[in-house]
Amino acid sequence: MSAPSFDVIVAGLGAMGSAAASHLARRGARVLGLDRFAPPHELGSSSGRSRIIREAYFEHPAYVPLVQRAYELWDALERDSGRRLRLETGGLMIGPPEGALVAGALLSARTHRLRHELLEAAALRQRVPALKPGDGTVAVWEPRAGVLFPEACIGAHLEQAARAGATLATEEPVLSWSAGRDGVEVRSAKGRYHARRLLLACGAWTTRVLQDLELPLTVQRQVLMWLQPKEPALFAPERFPVFIWEDEPGRFIYGFPELGDGVKVARHQEGERTEPDRVRRQVGPDDIAPLRITLARLVPAVNGLLRDSAVCLYTNAPDGHFVIGAHPAHPEVLIASPCSGHGFKFASALGETLADLLLGAPPRFDLSLFAVGRFGAANRG
Repeated sequence: MSAPSFDVIVAGLGAMGSAAASHLARRGARVLGLDRFAPPHELGSSSGRSRIIREAYFEHPAYVPLVQRAYELWDALERDSGRRLRLETGGLMIGPPEGALVAGALLSARTHRLRHELLEAAALRQRVPALKPGDGTVAVWEPRAGVLFPEACIGAHLEQAARAGATLATEEPVLSWSAGRDGVEVRSAKGRYHARRLLLACGAWTTRVLQDLELPLTVQRQVLMWLQPKEPALFAPERFPVFIWEDEPGRFIYGFPELGDGVKVARHQEGERTEPDRVRRQVGPDDIAPLRITLARLVPAVNGLLRDSAVCLYTNAPDGHFVIGAHPAHPEVLIASPCSGHGFKFASALGETLADLLLGAPPRFDLSLFAVGRFGAANRG
């Protein structure tokens, strides 16, 4: 019996895979989506109830056109789905003037002529009384920043994909794949499938399906916590924007307003290395205490009762950028991971761009920063 055949198989239906499946199916492609779990779920990198979306991108100015397109597509998805996907709160990038965060945000803002303000510490304290920056600290204010609701975003993309005819198979992990003259064959825990093209959007499981490339990716355990603020009125969305704060050189905390579950705060890029199937899911005092010490100094009014906590996964490349591009030995296989802990906001636009590439259209953006071939055996290939 021959394997069922599709135009594209999408392996992984998190942020990137769900968006790509939606764009592909809406263009008429025959799509099969496979996921080892039942998205949206809390076991990978695309959960956490809230994610920051921001425009003055400190990581690199090349991200700005991509996130601008993402704003447009998130808003279109919100209209089409009838779900609430985004909340604009404004955003603050806080730290020393010469730090990576402030300097990088200003570079992107000035390069792309984005609306922004540079605030001294006194002005920042006045604008957002819950924040306690010391003299010498500055902040880049960007009015378009805000919150995405990741579970709703993934759910909306999957609904669109299914409505447009995509076959979505959950609780069905990909075990292996092979590529040849006739396309790609994928073997899952439940069967074999054939397609002309394959998208690997497997997040923390990427190295398991790309062992031949020896990609130097690491999986990191990230702890999230939600606190009951001591002065709740200070943290309402209209008074308290999303923020990222470089409190020490190269160290960042970030946070959100009170959205009904408490104020979410976390460290960025400081979790222990792990394996996706052996993650320490329980959050303990050793996870919480260090961040509370920092919050007592910078945002003291938030440092109340712990209402909830969770663990998500960052899958990081050594340079902190994404990995997007064709497999060097199999051009019919497209790789779209990892996102190094800052990719969710781009998913709507990357899904569109991945659909372009899989259907033979030129990419809408310069993706050279994310080239697969910049690493190890992928480069040799």
